[in-house]
Amino acid sequence: MTQRIPVRQDPTPPFATDGKFHVRLIEGYFQNLRRLTTWPLITLYFALAWVQIDGQPVLFFSFELRRIHLFGSVLSWHDLPLLAGLMIAGSTLLFFVAVAWGRVWCGFACPQSIWTWLFIRIEQLTEGRANERARYDGSFKGVRLFRRLLKHGLWVLLALGTAVTFTGYFVPIREIVMDGINLQLSITMMSWLLIMTALTYTNAGLVREKICLHACPYSRFQSVMFDQHTLSVSYDTRRGEPRAQYRNADENSGDCVDCGVCVQVCPTGIDIRDGLQAACIDCAACIDGCNTVMDKLSRPRGLIRFASEQQLKGFTSPKLRMKLLGYGVIMLSAITAVVYGFTETKSLLIEIQRDRTELFTRVEPNRLCNQYRVKVEGFSDEIDIVQVSLSDPSRFQLHGPTNIDLRESSSTWLPFRICSSYTSPAGATLDFVFTAKGVSATKTTTFLTQRL
Repeated sequence: MTQRIPVRQDPTPPFATDGKFHVRLIEGYFQNLRRLTTWPLITLYFALAWVQIDGQPVLFFSFELRRIHLFGSVLSWHDLPLLAGLMIAGSTLLFFVAVAWGRVWCGFACPQSIWTWLFIRIEQLTEGRANERARYDGSFKGVRLFRRLLKHGLWVLLALGTAVTFTGYFVPIREIVMDGINLQLSITMMSWLLIMTALTYTNAGLVREKICLHACPYSRFQSVMFDQHTLSVSYDTRRGEPRAQYRNADENSGDCVDCGVCVQVCPTGIDIRDGLQAACIDCAACIDGCNTVMDKLSRPRGLIRFASEQQLKGFTSPKLRMKLLGYGVIMLSAITAVVYGFTETKSLLIEIQRDRTELFTRVEPNRLCNQYRVKVEGFSDEIDIVQVSLSDPSRFQLHGPTNIDLRESSSTWLPFRICSSYTSPAGATLDFVFTAKGVSATKTTTFLTQRL
């Protein structure tokens, strides 16, 4: 039986007697890579709520108009399954990445991690480096109190900006900002913004790593996807052990000098040298910290690195394997299905309801009429006038508006009366035809009759 990397659950940082610890920021290759990943995502998040093309937002979920603006396409609420499919496809991509490279999503792109790093940056900017923050942690006097209040004030501002931006994807953000400036926000909107601000402030500023460890399910089911060939942040025990302080090292000592930098820079407060842990988010901060120490000691980098279980044992891990290929096939299938679904969206959405008060009306001895209600919605900026007709005007006569102006009657039920001398007791099939600029749609319903 092969010996697996030991797993520790719910670790407490060795330097935090009360469970609280101060994260030390470090520079390095993976920190630069994280910036290249997170800053474009942050920019997109705060910018897309404001960007408009031809007066229409590029990303917006309108409850009032029951439509979704998605990068130039307009979807109806009937297309919500496509968004569910998009989330499923994203999940399969996440699983595929997890099998190959561990929790790199958590360390480099997860919103919880991104906002946590932002809050830590603000903390260092206002209260100083990690050792200074730890030294004056219990001080609430003079300059220290001012710096602490400044930190929490900036945290609240960032949390408020996050809440306003998030809400701006459902309610026009310009209206929110102007109403806020003019002190005209409704009680509902104000309550919602306060709740979202408090949640952001709490998650990224106060509880941080506890969200990753206790609230996020990904840390719990990662073991299902990991295997002995999965690359994740790992400590090379064969090279690093036995540990020894640099001044006390001898020829039998490993490369680890037990400096503790890998622990000090970890945003979840774990010691990666204890093995694979549920709290590890593969952010690689410990790799940058350890590589910095190795450079100063003129020793090779990679004591802590992205490595699989097999690689730590001296074996080579295959780049392709059946488990990874299986997740890849599922991912590609899900993405293909979603792409196909987006190509099949409709620009015209028609709903027809029969009048339930009576099946039909006799207007002449040999002539019957059925009552209908029709609602037409257009999901293209080019569609404004929709023409209504019947596929068989020789048998059925249309009484109602033949032109519907969607700028005035969109999402409105309009009455129609269809008359005919058709005498089959089984009724007949009736086709409404709706035509607009380059778009045509047919909706089939029934025409009820009796033998005359």
